Amino acid sequence: MGYLFILIYIGIILLVVEVCTTLFVLTGLESPIARFQVISMLTSTGFTTGESELIISHPIRRRLGSFLILFGAFSLAVIISAISGILQKNFHITELGIIAGILVLLLATLKLPLLKKKLSAKLEEELEHNFKLEDLPIKDVLLHNDDDYFVDIHIHEESDMIGHTLNDKIKSEEDINILFIRRGDVAIRHERHREKIQAGDQLILYGDKSLLKEKFASEINAHNEKLEEHSEAKSHMK
Repeated sequence: MGYLFILIYIGIILLVVEVCTTLFVLTGLESPIARFQVISMLTSTGFTTGESELIISHPIRRRLGSFLILFGAFSLAVIISAISGILQKNFHITELGIIAGILVLLLATLKLPLLKKKLSAKLEEELEHNFKLEDLPIKDVLLHNDDDYFVDIHIHEESDMIGHTLNDKIKSEEDINILFIRRGDVAIRHERHREKIQAGDQLILYGDKSLLKEKFASEINAHNEKLEEHSEAKSHMK
């Protein structure tokens, strides 16, 4: 009976993972990222990546994350208690089975296409009405269409933009907005269009995706190659 208790509780944990993953997806997060972050928070592993910012920067996801962290801590206590119960022969299989059944029903309900659509719209509505603009993630504020793009362009040492201004690179009629230039710890906003670009600068831009990728292809590719080299170097060090 003790082993049955543990198996049922593990099933409950897996159901919680699926339910929370589904809820994260409804807030606009991609499924693989959502599942990984759910497991990370539930197990309290402390594993952090840049993707964790997607959770922290979103008010509804932060609430779900808080629940997962607390549930993970509670689950550890329950499993320890269950192991003690194996020695004492004291179990609550019926109650646990009921909880598991409720979670299965909840997960099946959340998978219904009509409900998913309504719930997703409800979550978006809650964001719009209950949170200030500065509390919302960039995706919900700026990225409304498939062509919208928010990008951080890193200027490498061989970039042909060095010594030129963004006015030289971007035409006034082009759908590209220059938000600011990050130079070390300084964010240059005033006269950013006329500021001469230096190696190491980061250009924070917003506009048409295809146009941005075309105009800054050299910088984007160079930065991606640098990240790949850094990743390979770290893997060789392990």
